[in-house]
Amino acid sequence: MAHIDESLEFIPLRIAVLAVSDSRSMAQDTSGDTLVSLIEAAGHVVGARKIVTDDRPLIRDTLQAWVDDEAVDVVISTGGTGLTGRDVTVEAHRDVYEKEIEAFATMFTIVSMKSVGTSAVQSRATGGIAKSTYLFALPGSNGACKDAWNEILVWQLDHRHKPCNFVQMIPRLEEHKRVT
Repeated sequence: MAHIDESLEFIPLRIAVLAVSDSRSMAQDTSGDTLVSLIEAAGHVVGARKIVTDDRPLIRDTLQAWVDDEAVDVVISTGGTGLTGRDVTVEAHRDVYEKEIEAFATMFTIVSMKSVGTSAVQSRATGGIAKSTYLFALPGSNGACKDAWNEILVWQLDHRHKPCNFVQMIPRLEEHKRVT
């Protein structure tokens, strides 16, 4: 059964938060504020925060810059995961991913069903890995950010979570590039 191993010391991660919106400013970014609050409450560090427009190259370049920054362990974006023509966050994430975490989308859909019912089918939330950085794209609503954090990410980003978690794999994410 899943649990937190209290005998282990918590290891804070450095998490970057990216809001994707054509209409919000930093002062209006309530979903970004929600993520920052949840991240800090869990004991992690917000290492960077930015808001960009729904522009695939701009989103991709921002994600890539954070992946290339050794001071960032995780990137969480909010917004641009829907079905409209301007929603290109998922495509930008996939431009950067080396591996996609397909089960993240499935888990997010299951969690979302509890909150929004069949409307969960409209989300294209996604997760992946690039270099040794985890990336997650969440919908732009506060509720979706809370659901993803409280039901999935808070656990998987805590190395004390058993039987397994994303953090314990960080040292091994680049093992295929090591010369033996």
